[in-house]
Amino acid sequence: MENQEKINFKAGFVNIIGNPNVGKSTLMNSFMGTKLSIITPKVQTTRHRILGILNGENYQIVFSDTPGILNPKYEMQKRMLNYVFSAIEDADLLLYLTDIEDIKKVNEEVINRVNKLTIPVLLVINKIDIHKQAEIEVAAEFWKKLLPKAEIHKISALRGDNVFELMDRIIELLPNHPPYYDDTESISDKTERFFVSEIIREKIFLNYRQEIPYSVDVQIEEFKEKEDITVIRAMIYVNHRTQKSILIGKNGEAIKKVGIQARKEIEMFLGKKVFLELRVKVKENWRNDPNTLRRFGYTD
Repeated sequence: MENQEKINFKAGFVNIIGNPNVGKSTLMNSFMGTKLSIITPKVQTTRHRILGILNGENYQIVFSDTPGILNPKYEMQKRMLNYVFSAIEDADLLLYLTDIEDIKKVNEEVINRVNKLTIPVLLVINKIDIHKQAEIEVAAEFWKKLLPKAEIHKISALRGDNVFELMDRIIELLPNHPPYYDDTESISDKTERFFVSEIIREKIFLNYRQEIPYSVDVQIEEFKEKEDITVIRAMIYVNHRTQKSILIGKNGEAIKKVGIQARKEIEMFLGKKVFLELRVKVKENWRNDPNTLRRFGYTD
C-alpha cells in the first residue's frame, strides 16, 4: 500500500523565470499563500533563488523564484543571471513569466536555452487585468513564434485571475516522484535570518530612490531568541560613504523609519516581540568583490 502511494505521488521543481518586474515574486507568493519573496515596484528586487515548498495531499511542488533576467553590469548581477540559467537547467517544469511590455525586452540567450529544453514550459502572460484583450492576443502570438513548444497561459498574479487553473495544470504536469522534502511543516529552504534580512532590504527599496537600494546588502550579525523577545542586530553595507549619509538621513530619521517598518513586519513574521538594531557600514565596491559576494551569500 505504501509503495502504491509513492507511485501515485507527484513531486518536482517548478522554476519561475522572467524579466525584472513582471510579477515573479507576486506569483510565487500567490502559489504559496504566504509572503516568501519581497515585493516592491522597483526592478531587480529579488537577488537570490528562493525556494517555496508547497505540500498537497498527493503532491509536493518546490517553487523557485529567481532574479529578473538582465544584462549584467557588475559581478553581483552576473551571479544573479547565473541563478536564472541554473533555474532553467534544473527545472522539472519551467514557468516563463512575461507581461505585455516584454515583447520589447527579449534576451536571446535565455530564449535559446529555453527552446532546447525537453521538459514542459509554460509561457505565462501576467497582468492581463491592466491590458486590453487585443494587446494580450498580440503578445500571445509573439511568444508562440518565439517559444513554439511552450504552452500559453494568461493570468493576473495580483488579482488571482486564472492562477488556480495554472496551479491545476502544474500539478498535472508534475512527474511521479516521492517528496524531496520530508518535513511537511517547512515552506522554504531559507532560514529565518535570511527572511529577516530580506524584510529590511524591502523597506530600504520602498523608502529610497535611485541607486541606494541597489547599492546595499543586509547581513544579520546577531539573532538571539530570548523568552519574551528576539534580539536582532543587522549591518547594512553600502558602496560609498555618501550613500551611508543618505541612508542614515538627517539626525538618523531615515534609518529610524526603515527600522520601525521592518520591526513591525519581522514581529508578524516571527510571531513575537523584536528588538531591532540597524547599523550602516561602507564596503567599497562590494558588488564587484568575489570574496565579499561569497560572504554575503552570492554563490559563484
